[in-house]
Amino acid sequence: MLSQKQAEEAIVTNETEHEVSSTREEEKEQDQSMFSLKSILWHGGSVWDAWFSCASNQVAQVLLTLPYSFSQLGMLSGIIFQVFYGIVGSWTAYLISVLYIEYRTRKEKENVSFKNHVIQWFEVLDGLLGPYWKALGLAFNCTFLLFGSVIQLIACASNIYYINDKLDKRTWTYIFGACCATTVFIPSFHNYRIWSFLGLGMTTYTAWYLAIAAILHGQVENVTHTGPSKLVLYFTGATNILYTFGGHAVTVEIMHAMWKPQKFKYIYLLATLYVFTLTIPSAVAVYWAFGDMLLNHSNAFSLLPKNGFRDAAVILMLIHQFITFGFACTPLYFVWEKVIGMHDTKSICLRALARLPVNAAEKPPFFMPSWTAMYVFNAFIVVWVFVVGFGLGGWASMTNFIRQIDTFGLFAKCYQCPPPAPKVVAAPPPHAHH
Repeated sequence: MLSQKQAEEAIVTNETEHEVSSTREEEKEQDQSMFSLKSILWHGGSVWDAWFSCASNQVAQVLLTLPYSFSQLGMLSGIIFQVFYGIVGSWTAYLISVLYIEYRTRKEKENVSFKNHVIQWFEVLDGLLGPYWKALGLAFNCTFLLFGSVIQLIACASNIYYINDKLDKRTWTYIFGACCATTVFIPSFHNYRIWSFLGLGMTTYTAWYLAIAAILHGQVENVTHTGPSKLVLYFTGATNILYTFGGHAVTVEIMHAMWKPQKFKYIYLLATLYVFTLTIPSAVAVYWAFGDMLLNHSNAFSLLPKNGFRDAAVILMLIHQFITFGFACTPLYFVWEKVIGMHDTKSICLRALARLPVNAAEKPPFFMPSWTAMYVFNAFIVVWVFVVGFGLGGWASMTNFIRQIDTFGLFAKCYQCPPPAPKVVAAPPPHAHH
């Protein structure tokens, strides 16, 4: 089995041997149109493109719900869980990158061309571990991405309601679902260059708007910070943060979109460090200002005063959720194309219409003293995620969900909307006395 360095070099070598014409054409196109509109806006694949994609995809609607999680966890636990899950998520992305390089190296040595094929995580599992792991990875990823897509649509409706409440949230969800269907025309993650850049700018604005607006607002009268108060709320908040930093369903697709995927190893960590500058200050400031009021307001927008800055943040988050919907759905499009045999088709119109333990020979990273330490650390992460994330977190989320159904109903037209003002019936005029 190849060492990691040899595997990385083999990718470059095989690209040169088996995809010479494609590579030359791409280099020629880059040289001739480096400053062309298409190159700037559409055709990405650099290290910076991958960084923007990772950072933009990590934090979306969850940015608005992290203060709610802080009210469930308390200030200290909220910060600790963010840092902990951010580090665990970065380590997971590192392992995924190593496995991707190993899988791609093996396939290219078998003269497999990926010119019109996007490698996905379930294919990596199939090549390295076998068909059972492929089925498990495919089921998990598709479920995660499907629910993620639905969450983005619901989030769009929840946000736009703060600007225009003439329609209920369910109707807004249908409207944004139709708008987001246009993502079928985005071929691959290569083509998210401008969207990833703009998306990160939008979340950056929103995060600092939340922090500054909360500080300027100041603490509400008689504010209290009692979290953590209940075990079910504590693990519900922890699960929300796990979802923020633990989603790797599109990591392989982002890697595959790079011109040199062997450079991906530490990109996710650098993206996470930047995301910390958005999530921690905003969540801390909003929780400091409103405290336990957030327990009944899962969206931070609902507590901030309505003004032009808030409306701008709402609109930017709507656009960003369109981008995030595309990130979640594009891998599902790939899976469907492969099922019906359309994935290798060059025409985007036709595609839109249709639409692990290995590697024992790999050298451990420099910060791991031995393979034993690496296995122990990985085992700890697996046990933690299953026990705390899926076990206790799943129990807490389902308990909270059942309570919400008892309060709002199963398919509420306008979830967590303020009740309509009661109609005031004018009193009849007094009868004149003769």
